[in-house]
Formats: sequence, structure tokens, C-alpha cells
Amino acid sequence: MPFDFAPSSVRSRNSARGLVNYHAGHAAESSVARHYEDRGIAICAQNWRGITGEIDLIGRNGDVVVFVEVKQSRTHDLAASHLSQAQIGRIFATVDEFLAGEPKGLLTDVRIDLALVDGMGRIEVIENAFAG
Repeated sequence: MPFDFAPSSVRSRNSARGLVNYHAGHAAESSVARHYEDRGIAICAQNWRGITGEIDLIGRNGDVVVFVEVKQSRTHDLAASHLSQAQIGRIFATVDEFLAGEPKGLLTDVRIDLALVDGMGRIEVIENAFAG
């Protein structure tokens, strides 16, 4: 890369850490998807990408569309702390974008959950995490 001034050892270490984080996040999302499916919520999309952002998991529970943001870290509290206000705004915009393609549009019944996965793989789900 022409403007990459970091020594190759730093680039390798950062890319290795990024790869580990990517795989850990993907494993957490798969684990959470199984968690929802075990509870009767069919996962219809994983890593759904719109113009405004990405939703980790989208499920259906009857007429309700369930959107799930997955955060993974050593502890549930640390995982939750990785969610920023800007990211919450992108989640809401992306939910609206997805709902535009639903038959009822923005009148569709929805739930937005936050699924936290700790270093031991334990899952804590906060249903309607962003309800005011």
C-alpha cells in the first residue's frame, strides 16, 4: 500500500488480531442465532446490509420481526460498553430501511434486541433493548 507507513510487524499483528476478532464475532453471531432458533424464532437473515448499516441477525416470531445486535467481549458488561450512540442510530436507520420492504412497512411489529456474548460463550439477551 503506497501510504501505509506502519512497519510490517505492526501490520501483521493488527491484521492477526483483526482476524481473531472477526472470527470471534462471527462465532458469537452463529451462537446467538442458534439461541433464538432454539426458542422458536426463525432467523431469516444474518449480517443484512443496507445503505445505512448492517443488522447482525433478523428473525421472525409470528408477525413480529426481531432485529438483533450482537456484541461479544470478555464480559457481558464490556460487550455492552462497545455499543455507541452513533451505532444505535445506524441500527434504527437500518431497521427502517429493512422495514420499507415489508408488506406493512413501518407499521410492522418489531423488536430490537441486544445479545451479549461473554468470553465463555454465555449469552445474555436484552429484549427491546432500545425501547424508550
